[in-house]
Amino acid sequence: MAKKQRGNSKKRPAHLHPVDSHFDDLDWHPLDEQIDNSRDKKFVKRVKPRSEGQQELMQAIAEKNLSLAIGPAGTGKTYLAIAAAVDALEDGKVERIILSRPAMEAGESLGYLPGDMHEKMAPYLRPLYDALGDRLGGKKVRQYMDEGTIEIAPVGFMRGRTLNNAFVVIDEAQNCTYGQLKMLLSRLGWHSTMVITGDPDQSDLLDGMSGLSDIAQRLEMIENISVVRLQKTDIVRHPLVSEMLGVL
Repeated sequence: MAKKQRGNSKKRPAHLHPVDSHFDDLDWHPLDEQIDNSRDKKFVKRVKPRSEGQQELMQAIAEKNLSLAIGPAGTGKTYLAIAAAVDALEDGKVERIILSRPAMEAGESLGYLPGDMHEKMAPYLRPLYDALGDRLGGKKVRQYMDEGTIEIAPVGFMRGRTLNNAFVVIDEAQNCTYGQLKMLLSRLGWHSTMVITGDPDQSDLLDGMSGLSDIAQRLEMIENISVVRLQKTDIVRHPLVSEMLGVL
């Protein structure tokens, strides 16, 4: 008698992939949909700025080893930083990409999700996977992650490390305390570039706990560090996003 297989061996069709179903499958990964939907193709086209602020940010990342991108949602902070990281990796300027976010739950609970910490964090880190997938394709990102060429980790996993020959992106930095940002900044090693992105107006920490504004103000005085402050005019999402953020 054949042994009964555990779980459902049949792959759920893409059109029957509601968001909540991801949490029912321990093997779900944010890149799975990109592979399932035949999005695995190499994007060789370079990203072009769509506003003066984005142009300033791209130039700062190209010229400085440390840049801070401060501004509202929809200004392309994360996407431009990751696009620059991918370009640097494929051009041979760095050996690896390290992406990190604070493990801040933004009012939601990750505790009920199945699996270990990596599996619990996967949905939360979804925006980083999406940006990487758009630039490289799902299978290529998977390959790089398996090789250790691309690493995505919570901020707490960065302590005690020295990041040499790497392009480091710290996303959602408004949810980092002053001490955490100071620790992250001191991780920068030789032949590395670091970009810190965040919106001080959207911190999920208690009032006065976010260190992003203070850190940005202090670093702005250092000539070899670039602090780019994006504005509502740099928002590249739906025009209503800019209008809403102006009154909310």
